[in-house]
Parts: sequence; structure tokens; C-alpha cells
Amino acid sequence: MIGKLKGIIDSYGEDYVILDVQGVGYQVHCASRTLQALPSAGGAATLSIETYVREDQIKLFGFRSDLEREWFRLLQTVQGVGAKVALAVLSTLPPSDLANAIALRDKAAVARTPGVGPKVAERIVSELKDKAPAMAMGGIDPAAVQLSGAIEERSAPQPVADAISALLNLGYGQPQAAAAIAAAARQAGEGAATAQLIKLGLKELSK
Repeated sequence: MIGKLKGIIDSYGEDYVILDVQGVGYQVHCASRTLQALPSAGGAATLSIETYVREDQIKLFGFRSDLEREWFRLLQTVQGVGAKVALAVLSTLPPSDLANAIALRDKAAVARTPGVGPKVAERIVSELKDKAPAMAMGGIDPAAVQLSGAIEERSAPQPVADAISALLNLGYGQPQAAAAIAAAARQAGEGAATAQLIKLGLKELSK
């Protein structure tokens, strides 16, 4: 199996690049983000490769990093997600943003992917929440991750759930609302009322 290719960009197609490796041109299918990051024809490039072998074809998929390739594999463990959808997700969200969205149960972020509806986005978030590579989730407040999980499982304290719901109704996204209310809850302590959490949460969002 081919795991990596290093060569010169020969030409581009709609969703692939021809990589010239010592005179042999390999057609490598890539996410649009990967294609945009590669140099123009004549430039040197190195791609991590996932090789698909079928009865009627051999297909190569290329990635800028091993981590991106791992996400490609991981996404396809979700029911209803094949190579095409996995590439589309990685075209919409880089690995770090995808990991953040899954950690924070942000189905809306995943659903921005063309061809991915709410049901598939929900499956991606729910099925990968325990499998997402932790290394890609740096910078996320662990309390916000925990709170997002509690909201998803409907086990969060009612004032906290109501406060997040209020921020969502004001137009804030799930990750922002969860992070703001997590910070507000730390400040207010146990027993804080919904109104107090909303006030502190809005203060956090205005920083």
C-alpha cells in the first residue's frame, strides 16, 4: 500500500492533483482545503496517502498531514459516511475545528458541509465524541466540553440549561454559549440562578 508520496505537482483536476514522482504521475484525490494549500504546477509537494483498492480500481486520497488522514479514516467509521462525504467534511472544517465541533457537540458546524444533512451531522458528533483525537482539541475549556455533553444528555442543572438556551435564542452558537455559561457558572458558583448566569455569560461574550 502507498502511505506517502513526495514529488512535483504536474497538474490539477476538479478534485485531484497529478503528482509526478520520478516520472510516474499519480492521480491523488484531495479535499478542497488540501488542494488550495498545495503549490502551483511545478512546485514540490508531499502528501500522506490513503490507498483504496477495489475490484475495478485503485484510488489514492491525499492529505497534508497524517492527522488529516486519520480524520478521513475516522469519519468513515460513522454510518452513512463514505470517502466522498469524509472529504467534503475535511474541505469544510480543518481537523482542529472538526475536533472542536465534535467535542462541543456542535452539530450545526458539521452540517455546514455540502451534502451533510442534520441526521448525518448528528451521527458524526455522537459516534465520534469518544474517538476524536485529543491532540486536535487544544485550547478548548474542558468545562465547556463537559457542559456541552451534559446538555446533550439532558443532565445539566436546569438553570445552566436554561441559560444556554437563552444565549442560543439570542443567536449565539453552541460552542460560544457553552463556553460563556461554563465561565459564568465558575464565577457564580453552585446555586446560581438562570438570570445571573445569562448576565455573566453575556459579559464573557462581550470580552
